[in-house]
This record gives sequence, C-alpha cells and structure tokens, in this order.
Amino acid sequence: LVAEEEASSSSTCSSSFPLSSSSSSCYPLIPSTPEEVSATGTPSTSQSSRTSSSPSAAMAVSLSSNSAEGSSSPEEEGASISQAPPDPEALLRDAIDDKVADLVQFLLFKYQTKELITEAEMLTTVIKEYQDHFPVIFREASECMQLVFGVDMKEVDPTNHSYVLTNTLGLTYDGTLSGDQGVPKTGILILILSIIFLEGNCVPEEKIWKALSVIGVYAGREHFIYGEPQKLITDDWVQERYLEYRQVPNSDPTRYEFLWGPRAHAETSKMKVLEFLANINGSDPRSFPLWYEEALRDEDERAQASVVAMDATSATASESARAVASSFSCPE
Repeated sequence: LVAEEEASSSSTCSSSFPLSSSSSSCYPLIPSTPEEVSATGTPSTSQSSRTSSSPSAAMAVSLSSNSAEGSSSPEEEGASISQAPPDPEALLRDAIDDKVADLVQFLLFKYQTKELITEAEMLTTVIKEYQDHFPVIFREASECMQLVFGVDMKEVDPTNHSYVLTNTLGLTYDGTLSGDQGVPKTGILILILSIIFLEGNCVPEEKIWKALSVIGVYAGREHFIYGEPQKLITDDWVQERYLEYRQVPNSDPTRYEFLWGPRAHAETSKMKVLEFLANINGSDPRSFPLWYEEALRDEDERAQASVVAMDATSATASESARAVASSFSCPE
C-alpha cells in the first residue's frame, strides 16, 4: 500500500488530476448521473472509489521535479521503439499535452500578475505552430485552471477574445500570501466544500482524507501543488474561516469533522457549488433533486436574511436621521 501511495505521489499531475471526458473524477464522491445517488442522497460506493485511467495533457504542469520520472529503463525504451514505429496520433497527442502544460504555466503567470489575456497572445506566445488545435488546448488548460487551481477563465471582450482570471465560486482568497509567487490553491478548498455539501454539511475528517487520496493528496505528505496539505486544510483554511474544524462530540478516541466556515457561507452558496459540479459532469443542477432542493432552501434563507438585514439598516438610518434633525430644531 505504501509503495502504491508513493507511486501516486510521484506521478505526473496528469495522472493525479484527470480531465476532459473524465473531469468529474477530479471530484471523488461526486456522481456523474442521478442514478448513482442513493435514496439518502449519498453517492454510491462504486462511484466514490472510481478513478480515471485516461491521462490529460492539462495536468502535466511542470511544477514538480518528479514529473519526469519513469518506470522503464533506457534499454527497455530503446527496444520498444525499435519494435514498433511511432504512432502519429500518439505523437500529436503528446505534442498537444505539452502545449496544454505550457499554456497552464502561462495562465498562472498572468494570474499572478493580474493581467488580461487575449487569444492572439496565447496563439503567438504559446500555441505557435499548433494553432489548428487551439480549441482543444484552450479547453483542457481552462479545465486544469478551474479544477486544480480554482481559477476561472472569464471572457470580458468577445470581440478580441480577451479573458480575465478570477477565483472560482467567488472566493476571495486563493491560499497564497500577499506578494507570494506560489500557485493558487483554491481548487482543493472547492473540492472540500463540495464534499461537505454533498455529504450532509458535516464530514468526518477521515472521509475528507480518503477522498483526497483519490487525487494523490495525503495528510503529512508534501504535495507539489498544495504544499503540506494538512497545514493548508486544518490550519490555513480554518484560520481564513472557510472551514470549521471541530471535535466530534463524545468521540473516543478523539475524532474531528469539517463544516463550511462563515467566510464560505458569505462568499459562495450551495447553489453555486451545485452548478459548478453539474457543469463538471455536463448536466443540470436539477438532475440532482435532493441537493437542488437543499440549495433552493439555502437561497431562500439567504434572501430572507438579506431582507431582515436591510430592514434593520433602514431602521437604524431612520433613527439616526431623526436624531440629527432634532438636534437642529429651533427652540420654542
């Protein structure tokens, strides 16, 4: 088991975070169809343990020195090459994979510098001779930015196809410090918030780590994108109030569980999370009626709370206005 985990940890980003037709496998415990949800609203076991075997170019981001490690010797590789001629389709796929990785790195740089990106700039700077394959490269790079780093590509000018990079779900903190040139880490936060919502708004810590192990993230083990994940999740995200980390009552031995923190409730919503997950699976939020009904209730509660807050603010403002007016009234 240890050997398997080490192999997973040192594999390329592409095998840890599959994309394209299997984008949903980035999100363990999330069903692809309503039929995979049990009567209680919990995804089926077969779905939660499923991983994709198809690699994706977008995840081959060269952020780890481990990415280039292989399992076969040079002699074996040479023998394999001599036995069969290269497959043109495989060579093209490899070239596209490289371009996706290059584009992801380019987009991460633009995210850090907070610059707009144009399609023309991507074509001339990164894509170059593979412009015919730009739609595929752009789509896979966009998926990588969203699922792994929690960053969305928003088109702001359809005329010249310019884009701005923003945090997914409206979250305002990306896990990097001020002035830090590290990569955004919001992707893992969105995954955890999604799992908490889907699992009834409160999830045992061990279930979170089991889900994260599907994408090669383990407690206490340095990850080449997310750093030390236990610190990021149980310390950083808790301090930022995106997550609540509390002891399970009467647990012996002591166990802990995760809930949404107040900042998560303030910046995003269950409906936004469900729409995000449905988009990953190419479906509609209404395809998951139990979660959709809960998201609707959450929207209603938010609307009511907003009305109450506005009434309270209006009443306070009226009282203040009357007080100011009375202070300027003429004495009788």
